[in-house]
Amino acid sequence: MSNILENILSQAKALNKCIVLPEGEDARVVVAASEIAKEGLAKVVVLGNKDEIAKANPTVDLSGVQIVDPVTNEKTMGYAKILFDARAGKINKKTGQPEYADIEAAKAGILKDYTMYAALMLKAGDVDGLVSGACHSTANTLRPGLQVIKTAPGINTVSSSFVMVAPNGQNKYNPDGVAVFADCAINIEPDAQQIADIAISSAQTAKDIAGIEPRVAMLSFSTKGSGNDDKFFKSVPKMQEATALAKAAAPDLKLDGEFQFDAAVAPEVGKLKAPDSTVAGNANVFIFPNINAGNIGYKIAQRFGGYMALGPICQGFAKPINDLSRGCSVEDIIAVVAITALQAK
Repeated sequence: MSNILENILSQAKALNKCIVLPEGEDARVVVAASEIAKEGLAKVVVLGNKDEIAKANPTVDLSGVQIVDPVTNEKTMGYAKILFDARAGKINKKTGQPEYADIEAAKAGILKDYTMYAALMLKAGDVDGLVSGACHSTANTLRPGLQVIKTAPGINTVSSSFVMVAPNGQNKYNPDGVAVFADCAINIEPDAQQIADIAISSAQTAKDIAGIEPRVAMLSFSTKGSGNDDKFFKSVPKMQEATALAKAAAPDLKLDGEFQFDAAVAPEVGKLKAPDSTVAGNANVFIFPNINAGNIGYKIAQRFGGYMALGPICQGFAKPINDLSRGCSVEDIIAVVAITALQAK
């Protein structure tokens, strides 16, 4: 286990946050919840029927796990009202009718969608964070967040990042031993405003999860106007505009661009290509122009560079929500719960 992950787990334990896992039907989730409770990493709530969960997992110690059954929970009607109020005036595109005719209809809806139920628990302040996705799609995990949790103040874009941990805790061009890459998993072709949002959110992730003071590089195939594709794709002007927007929104943040990757990380190249920049040559947060570049970039670092990739970490929500891979392990779930706890501090 890396020192970074050890630190994340240790910090989560100290915070003692409450995280809800809505997928009580998944054995990996139940085992992870048991381990989390046993280790004291967080207070953990699992949604489902207590008898059914115990029967399906006879060897798992559930003594430290709070199991909430939405069917019998006395707070269910209150959550239904929160949903009904939040979605008032919204029309179902398929039927042309209101999404929920009344609170009873909203109640029926959340009893069929435990991820939405969990999001309403988060909205109500009954839990501090939500982790789902072990047996549901990313869309099913993020949609409730977008509908009832919404985005953080000043941010209009939910995005993702990876915390990249250097092998042996060090790298010539990454003295922190850890970096943040974004967005590698959610926004396919973000516009300039979305990229600015992604940059600001990623800087917060760098502080909260990676434990580093962010120095944000807006990446491109161009450094400070050295290249341009204005005639064809306009990706360089997009990154230039995103840089200006992010600087205006977060003037105290160390952020600059547009940079080629070598200008962002190599001091000798940064000094040559952007001599007046305080970020060039020593960046530790890297914002890619689109998902193609981001996804390829983090996997190159992972496979060729030996970096460990923690994530994707969801960012930009007003309250912490994270999405698991459907191929996740028990250890993955534990790590994501710890990360979610850190986002809730």
